[in-house]
Amino acid sequence: MQRIEVAVGVIMDDTGRLLVGQRVVEDHYFNKWEFPGGKIEAGESVSSALDREFREEVGISVTVSKPLIELEHDYPDRHVRLHVHLISQFSGEVTPLEGQALAWVNFDELEKLDFLAGNQPIIEALKARYGT
Repeated sequence: MQRIEVAVGVIMDDTGRLLVGQRVVEDHYFNKWEFPGGKIEAGESVSSALDREFREEVGISVTVSKPLIELEHDYPDRHVRLHVHLISQFSGEVTPLEGQALAWVNFDELEKLDFLAGNQPIIEALKARYGT
């Protein structure tokens, strides 16, 4: 089974909304929602991977982040380890650069979206942290 290290970023705006993205049709698990991020390249730190992935996919540069949770999940074809960070500072404007939908949603709206199974523990960690 393929093992993948993934950097995931959670951004909360001033009103408490969270940035989420919907996977594109050509992508694996298309139309599922997730917190943005991507594969960590060999020799790359989580922070560097977060910045690179967010510049490539979301059009922003991550300047400050801190760990929220690290978790592992098995999909039928791969095992992923998610290194999830809270992004507290960034520069640039959030823009979907890879054809994906991006949305700012509140905690109540998270339950209505069809998230990747591996992202469910992230939602639970956020609820526990912010008391929602």
